[in-house]
Order: sequence, then structure tokens, then C-alpha cells
Amino acid sequence: MEGSIRCSANYLPLSPIGFLLRSASVYRDITSVVYGDVTFTWAQTLARCTNLASALSQLGISRGDVVAALASNIPAMYELHFGVPMAGAVLCTLNTRHDSKMVSVLLKHSEAKIIFVDHQFLDVATGAIGILSKTSPNIKLPQVVLILESDTSSHSTRNMVAANCDLEYERLLTMGKPDFEIKWPNDEWDPISLNYTSGTTSNPKGVIFSHRGAYLNSLATVLFNEMPSMPVYLWTVPMFHCNGWCLTWGVAAQGGTNICLRNVTSEGIFNNICQHRVTHMGGAPTVLNMIVNAPAGIQRPLPGKVTVMTGGAPPPSQILFKMQMLGFGLTHAYGLTETYGPGTVCTWKPEWSALPPESQAKMLALQGLNHLGMEDIDIKDPTTMKSVPPDGRTMGEVMFRGNTVMNGYFKDLKATQAAFRGGWLRSGDLGVRHPNGYIQIKDRLKDIIISGGENISTIEVESVLFKHPAVLEAAVVGRPDDYWGETPCAFVKLKDGCNASADEIINYCRDNLPRYMAPRTVVFEDLPKTSTGKTQKFVLREKAKAMGSLPNPKRSTSKL
Repeated sequence: MEGSIRCSANYLPLSPIGFLLRSASVYRDITSVVYGDVTFTWAQTLARCTNLASALSQLGISRGDVVAALASNIPAMYELHFGVPMAGAVLCTLNTRHDSKMVSVLLKHSEAKIIFVDHQFLDVATGAIGILSKTSPNIKLPQVVLILESDTSSHSTRNMVAANCDLEYERLLTMGKPDFEIKWPNDEWDPISLNYTSGTTSNPKGVIFSHRGAYLNSLATVLFNEMPSMPVYLWTVPMFHCNGWCLTWGVAAQGGTNICLRNVTSEGIFNNICQHRVTHMGGAPTVLNMIVNAPAGIQRPLPGKVTVMTGGAPPPSQILFKMQMLGFGLTHAYGLTETYGPGTVCTWKPEWSALPPESQAKMLALQGLNHLGMEDIDIKDPTTMKSVPPDGRTMGEVMFRGNTVMNGYFKDLKATQAAFRGGWLRSGDLGVRHPNGYIQIKDRLKDIIISGGENISTIEVESVLFKHPAVLEAAVVGRPDDYWGETPCAFVKLKDGCNASADEIINYCRDNLPRYMAPRTVVFEDLPKTSTGKTQKFVLREKAKAMGSLPNPKRSTSKL
């Protein structure tokens, strides 16, 4: 339009780096990070991140270089989320449950120049470097920076020589210059981080986050979690997972206090909530399950309102109900690594408050609608790309579109094009849309069980299993069947001190589900999970496949 001028006065690339600078000014003396006896203010956090960025530049890190991190929820991991992009680099946070072989694969694929390693995972990192040196002798190995703690310094220092590591995190910060000039992105679409998918269904893929997407999703997540100024956030979500669902940056936007928690236990959760008067936290349904099943001696009255954002897997309504009974407020979000973590939110409707508590929990279990940062979400027929009717029954694929969708998959144009086919991000999740517009996830495309021509949602079967008083955890996959094609196979972990037979579990499901949906096989064992609490169903599918088929169509049950 005539008279418009685009210049530095009215247009700057969006970046969450600005959140830190503002908080260091507005909330200068407010505590930013707490980790045991270690505390920092926002002014100190800015100074430390600036020194980190300066030191990285002195080590030769330049714009666009990848810097990896293998660390728990500790202060250094939080600082890396700002210090690395302030140096113009791209942060690649690695899953702490990966073994040396997988870490070596990701280091090679990402071309990381440096890897910051928490002392707890030094053996994993050194093993990965060793594998790289043997299998890829022509590539330049990443430099290792060790993150120590005061009570581990002597032991870990002895290992630094063996790790070919001559840099330690705190000493590296002393190399930095406080007047370092921050390298802001040239374009807000420039990458800020590289997040590898959890690998629950296949080999991990590198998802590229932009400064713009991280900025927008951080603010959206702060808004729908109703985070006021200076919230107190307990880190029970791994910071490596979608950059802590974007709240590594979001907490900084509000000048909040980050309570770092290395090991997530029910006792640690309740103790930190009471000690620090935590206002917000997050976690997959596994974390919620841990809380509601904590022994009576560990559960403690909450000192105030604690809002918990849950996601990562569809939460059973029974678990949500029990959380509400303990006094927790719940925010249910849904998304993918490809959507920077949260992409939807189940916004509470006032009329739901008049429902009985169990009915409220069922409504809260819906995945809801796109949040303010996501342009649109739809349930579509993946072939015709037509929207399915909002009848709560017709299934289609969940698809996203908006500014908080990934740039693409690193070094994998073919996979990026497939994910964006039709102009939408294809999630790989099956869902329905209810008459009120809210969506509900029914299953992963790869997890749906087709038995005798009928589609069986494993999530629906699991929700019934979770209601059994003896069941702590449950996951359902398809088992080959000579007659039906496949039938539901339930993997179940019982609560401590509880007993239940396979027949009892099967009959319970038959009493609460159509007969064809009830499991014909029940296996009692611990469930394999990712570090973010997702059950690794591909592992369970292989186990079910190895059991062989159920040849007799009249056979009603089968168990190990």
C-alpha cells in the first residue's frame, strides 16, 4: 500500500532470543533457574548465555552450524536453548535414552560440530564418538564439552582424557566475552533447532524448527496454559523433547522460574511442588499415571493451583479424573514433533462444568482444536483430501496447516514432500470430529487393528483396560490370526500388590466393549517406552508377531 515502508523500525525477524533479553530487563533479579542448591536470576542467565554464545563463536561455530546436546533437565541444558541460537547456530537436543549406536547415527546425520554432554551420559557419548571414528574415519568428529556437577567433578574429570575431551562447561563460559554481539537470524524462517522424532514407529527423522515457529508456538503454549507473569514451572517434560514443548522459551517470555528436575519420580514431583510452590508443569500420561498411583505417604496436599499440560499420547479419561480428584488443573494438548509439540488444545467449555466429574474427564480427553498459533486442523480422507463429516464416527487422518508446522525433514526432501502432500501436514494419526467441532484421536494409522473387516481403535480398548482396578499400564496391538486376520493383544502391567488373570482381563473387556474389540491375548510385563512416556508399540507388535497366529476361530482366549 502506498506510504508503507518496511525497515528495521517496523520489521524484525521473530525469535525467542528476545524473550531472554526482555526478562533480563523486566525480571532482572527474579530467580530464573533452580537446581538443588544452584540458583540464577534472569540477569545472570542472560550473562551466562551471552558468554556461551561468545565461547561457541571462539570455537569456530558459525551461522547454521549444528550444536548437539545430550543432557537431562539441568541448568546447562536450559542455557543451551538460548546460547546456541545467540551464536547463530542450530541446537540439536538428543534423546537421553538413545544408546551409543543411535547417538553416533544422529551425530553423523546432523553433522554436529560440538556435543555438550551431561556427565551422566558421558559413556554413551564417548561410545558414539568411538563408533564414528571407526565407521566414518573421513568425517570430522564433534568436539565434546562435558557438563559437570560439584559432586561428580573428580570422577568425571578422570574420564575427560579417555573421552578426548578437554573442555568443561563452566570453564567454557569463562572464555566468553560479556559484550558479545548476538547473531540474530537473517530471516525468521532460519532454523533454530533440529529435533529428531522419538522413533516410536520408525527410524528417527530430523525435524527443522524455525525461529518464527518457535516464537509463535512458545507464546501460544503460554497462553493456553494461562501462564501469568513469573510462573513457577517444574521440568518434568524432557527439555530435549520438542525443546520442552517450546516452554524452554515460553517460561522466559513470562519471566518465570524454571525448577530443574534431573530424575522424574512421584516423590520428586510432590516435594518440588510443595517446596517451590510450583504453578505449572507438564507430562505425558505416564507421568500423570505415576502421580495418581504414588503411595499415600508420598502424595501431599497441593499448596496452590498446579496446572498440568498433558500430551504426547492420548490420556485415558480415568487418569484425568484421578488427577482432578487430587486437585490438579489439567490442560490437554496434542501435537507432533513436526508441530513444535503442542498443535491443539482441548479448550474448556463453561457448560462442561455442570457435568459429573467422570463426564468432565471424558470431555477433557478430547484433543480439541488448533491453538492460536496454528492456522487450522482438519480430519480428512487421506486419498480424496475431503473433510470427514463431524459425526464422531467417521475416521480420517489428522492434518495441520500453519506457521507452527516444521520447515521440513533435514536432508530428506522426499519425506518432506510426502508429509506436505496436498498442502497439509499429514500426521499419521487417525481421528474423528465431533459435532461440537472438537477432534478425537482414535489411533495411529500403523496401530489400527483390522479384525474380520472391522477397524478396532487400540486407544478405545486401552481406555477400558485402564479402568480395571488392578491395571497400572496397558497397550494394545494386533496379533496375527489365521481366521480374523488379526485380533487385539493386550500388554498389561499390574499395580503393585494386585493380581488378575488373563481370563479376568479379557472378560472385563468383553463386559465393557463389543466382543470383537476385546483382547484375545493378554501378556503381563513392563511396557517399553520412550523417554517422553510413549509406549513403543513397534516393539510390542514384533512380540505379538513372534507369538504366531491364533488358528482356531472358535478359540475365545489365548495367553502366555
